[in-house]
Amino acid sequence: MTHPAEISQRFRGFLPVVVDVETGGFNCKTDALLEIAAVMVETHEDGTLTRGHTVRYHVKPFAGANMEPASLAVNGIDPDHPLRPAIDEGEALKKVFSEVRRAVKEAGCSRAILVGHNSAFDLGFLNEAVVRTAIKRNPFHPFSSFDTATLCGVAYGQTVLARAVQAAGFTWDESSAHSAAYDAEITADIFCDVVNRFQPFYTAVQNRT
Repeated sequence: MTHPAEISQRFRGFLPVVVDVETGGFNCKTDALLEIAAVMVETHEDGTLTRGHTVRYHVKPFAGANMEPASLAVNGIDPDHPLRPAIDEGEALKKVFSEVRRAVKEAGCSRAILVGHNSAFDLGFLNEAVVRTAIKRNPFHPFSSFDTATLCGVAYGQTVLARAVQAAGFTWDESSAHSAAYDAEITADIFCDVVNRFQPFYTAVQNRT
């Protein structure tokens, strides 16, 4: 059972949404966005968080996009594969943003805040895609984010995602890694676990105020 009103008070009115992108390189201004996944976060009656549902889309490279062979080798994406169910970048963003806006409204929050492992990377690609597609209603905060690499360094002493997952007691599936959906979902599990570990401290602080 979820209580949206509680999560609306937990992060200054922002709803954490975990995002992962798979790309054709590291330069958000020139390299292709090839996959995007967003995982919603929900709260239980006791204030602990859990992973919600996932939305994921394969994305067609924008016109003139750069795609580095080394990056494609890592994520295993063949942008030209005839069976790849890719949609235009603008359409993918609109579909993701629609789901995020719905979750923000249901949770009683003011807007979404991106959660990612090395979140500046994902937020940079997201923001550049918003500019390219001239989308006006971006539900995400434009520069603030929660970085699970930092959170994992504090909570588990590990900053690499695979090692942090194992340190937290979850199972890491190397064969599924570098898929936007898998990486976003396992990052959501990690984010929720870190927040839940600090829940008793948060509750004590709230009780003092």
